[in-house]
Amino acid sequence: MFGKLIDILKKSPKKIVFTEGTDPRILEASARLLSGTFLTPILVGNEADIRAAAENAGFNIRGAEIYDPETYEKMDAMVEKMVELRKGKMTADECRAMLRKGNYFGTMLVAMGIADSLLGGATYSTADTVRPALQLVKTKPGNKIVSSCFILVRPYATGGNMVLAMADCAININPSEDELVEICSETVECAKIFGVDPKVAFLSYSTFGSGKGEDVDKMRNAAEKAKAAMPEVPIEGELQFDAAVSPRVAETKCPDSKVAGYANTFIFPDINAGNIGYKIAQRLGSFEAYGPILLGLNAPINDLSRGCNAQEVYSMAIITAALA
Repeated sequence: MFGKLIDILKKSPKKIVFTEGTDPRILEASARLLSGTFLTPILVGNEADIRAAAENAGFNIRGAEIYDPETYEKMDAMVEKMVELRKGKMTADECRAMLRKGNYFGTMLVAMGIADSLLGGATYSTADTVRPALQLVKTKPGNKIVSSCFILVRPYATGGNMVLAMADCAININPSEDELVEICSETVECAKIFGVDPKVAFLSYSTFGSGKGEDVDKMRNAAEKAKAAMPEVPIEGELQFDAAVSPRVAETKCPDSKVAGYANTFIFPDINAGNIGYKIAQRLGSFEAYGPILLGLNAPINDLSRGCNAQEVYSMAIITAALA
């Protein structure tokens, strides 16, 4: 899977901002990326501190770009652009103060086209990564929300990988029918980048009316709206998970469905179900989970877990940049 993403980047090399430039995990991942020559890291922070941290840890970051908010020569232009983007909600002095923070400074590098993508959160909270993105990069035209998906990967015994997409597992607590349609649309496009031919199941505790309730109605209605919005994509719902993935169960519960039994892209009714679902797959199903991958923004910006390791930073950097 990563070979395909790296091939995408080799054809069109990108730049990615790391908002925590002195973090040893970021430096290790940056050194590894630089050895591959397909993705240029931009490290935010004091240059002397970053180079000292890299030298002390034994990482070669020659070729990385380093930007220090305290000495950035185009800060006046950045402040002016941020005032424009905030549309009168912040003064120039307030913007200048915020841009001393790595998360806002790094996001503005993306907003101004200096970088193609951003990966933060090694020390920042998710909110501190997402908030600047919403304020400065903003959602795509026509999109009303930012959502997220996880890509889950598990090797087949016979070779190759099973790749699944699950959404929304991290951002929207209880999405409406229309928000579920938007989540589905973004997840389908993301899944394709990872080589998935999407077959979408809107999940529920009911299969085609076997259960009753508002939550069932929401998933059924959302599935119908998604079908109308994306007629070229196989979409079914509402489906129980066993009917979505087991051909034997699907033959009993919904024999005429072209998705049931073979779904690989799953839309959950709420964040409880989504978060629990992907973690069950990860911990009991031996899937590697990559994400949350933020969807719906004008540029790829993603969040790391504060407990991440250098390998996770490296993997998420490739994923994030390949979405640019």
